[in-house]
Amino acid sequence: MRIARFTTGEDPVYGLVDGAGEKIAEVTGDPLYQRIELTGATHLVEDVRLLAPVIPRSKVIGIGRNYADHAAEMGGAVPDEPLMFLVPNTAVVGPDDPVVLPQQSTEVHYEGELAVVIGRMSKDLEPEDALGVVFGYTCANDVTARDLQRSDGQWARAKGFDTFCPLGPWVETDLDPGALRVVTRLDGEVVQDGTTTDMLHGVAALVSHASKAFTLLPGDVILTGTPAGVGPMEAGQRVEVEIEGIGVLANPVVRR
Repeated sequence: MRIARFTTGEDPVYGLVDGAGEKIAEVTGDPLYQRIELTGATHLVEDVRLLAPVIPRSKVIGIGRNYADHAAEMGGAVPDEPLMFLVPNTAVVGPDDPVVLPQQSTEVHYEGELAVVIGRMSKDLEPEDALGVVFGYTCANDVTARDLQRSDGQWARAKGFDTFCPLGPWVETDLDPGALRVVTRLDGEVVQDGTTTDMLHGVAALVSHASKAFTLLPGDVILTGTPAGVGPMEAGQRVEVEIEGIGVLANPVVRR
């Protein structure tokens, strides 16, 4: 099931997207917290504005260096256990929302990633139980001010600027995350082409590891790391993150 959050110009609502990604059937309630029912209203996806499919009420948990080839290209060692960092929920934006390059940075990179959306409160999970608390999956761009990441020595500012965590286009609830192709395009040119098979730590291990540090709440998002090929993006360019079985998340890049 594909669950989108969207607006037709009124208050945001949720809907179920068809397999072709062309039509959306409006539902009542919030799928993370309430039972949903079809309202009978349908829309063409092209006629609505898709929003970030989830706005984490608590946190976004990032995972660093979870692909060996990316760790190598950044000149860093592969961590023995998942390397976690936190991203403020104010960084989250949706499909077609602009990524705003901050004045403080001259080297902002794209990072296409699979994002995991948590469906229920959980703590101290073992890996064999971890997928049971997952609501679904979506595409993410873990935007990074690379120069600030180097200079700060920790990643809160480099990863946390407003607009630095695009999510979308919707949440896919029926998906095996074990072998999904992850492709990033910059102005239509493929710059990243990887697969979740190459993750050092799979989704179940990441959810378990995070739950042993933080209580996971419905709507929390875990960014699972990026394959090799990260690089700079400039104002006027457009970044697309496409994940097999989910869809395409696209965002323009601007400087204000």
